[in-house]
Amino acid sequence: MASNKTQPTDMSVEDFLQSIASENIRKDCYELCAMMQDITKDKPVMWGNSMVGFGQYSYKYKTGREGTWFIVGFSPKKKNISVYCMSGFEEHGHLLEKLGKFTIGASCLYINSLGDIQKSILRDLIRESVHIIRKAYPAS
Repeated sequence: MASNKTQPTDMSVEDFLQSIASENIRKDCYELCAMMQDITKDKPVMWGNSMVGFGQYSYKYKTGREGTWFIVGFSPKKKNISVYCMSGFEEHGHLLEKLGKFTIGASCLYINSLGDIQKSILRDLIRESVHIIRKAYPAS
């Protein structure tokens, strides 16, 4: 059975965050890191060479594919930040309508800057997402 290509690494999260070229994105990533660590009570871990994840859970799809992934995380890009909420966004409409300026993918929230969103709403969104994943995968 194939495993995920992206795995947790021993890379330093601090070194990674320091390497972010954009001062604004770097500052926002430090703030996201602190927020996610506070919510999850997990230490940040590098997944691959560009994602910072918190906690982990093991899943198995009906197809038989299985793997391990982080519960919540983020990845800085050149012009924005991807925030990964592994519960997806279907159950979070009540928060998304108040969040601010963003776009979404299946489990990704794309923000240009933390200044574009309501940080207290983002905190609630992350907290709810973590709760959903930990409830669905109690051995996480």
